[in-house]
Amino acid sequence: MIKFFYNGAPNPLKVALFLEEAGVPYEAVPVDTKRGDQHTDNFRAINPNSKVPALLDGETAVFDSSAILLYLAEKTGQFLTSEPERNRGQLLSWLLFVASGVGPYSGQAVHFRHFAPGENLYARERYAHEARRHWQIVEDRLSIAPYMLGEDYSIVDMSVWGWASRIPFMMGEDAMADYPSIARLMAEVNARPAAVRALALPDRHAFKQTFDDDAIRNLYPHIHASRHTL
Repeated sequence: MIKFFYNGAPNPLKVALFLEEAGVPYEAVPVDTKRGDQHTDNFRAINPNSKVPALLDGETAVFDSSAILLYLAEKTGQFLTSEPERNRGQLLSWLLFVASGVGPYSGQAVHFRHFAPGENLYARERYAHEARRHWQIVEDRLSIAPYMLGEDYSIVDMSVWGWASRIPFMMGEDAMADYPSIARLMAEVNARPAAVRALALPDRHAFKQTFDDDAIRNLYPHIHASRHTL
């Protein structure tokens, strides 16, 4: 059985959505990143980058959410595209656009808005601008078709879904009003039984909620180090 290493962050949730949509049997293994589970030798043997999600499929270890989504989609033959010769390039392009642009800029926008010490006005505006720009590209795409690949609900939509719920947190409570097509996709996916099950997955484990000094050291070691060298 597949072992799925997860917490409640956007990237693990998109993989949870696929597993539930595809009906793939899996064992959910919680990784409490605020407690530092991601830095253990056992977990680093699976993902040297000490991040969730990660996957063990027999002897095969897969890490990075986009790699996992593509691996599972190809393994099961589900949620790719109904026209592979025509749309394979689009699937890869949009999937990696989310991986290399939407996710990183969204994550940094959240970090500098909520967690980074000090004002960091330049960094805040830099990442907020790039997050808005990337999400506008997604919005424009979804304004002309129901899904990122047109008529096919795919791993690209799952990848977008994982991060889109964080738009208000990264850009302000009213930010989703600027992205009606993304909001439409979110409402549709959230109503799917698989999404309901995926969103409930983190409730199975009592993940640490307190954002104390220990959590900061485990999540942002550079911040912890700088505090103790000043």
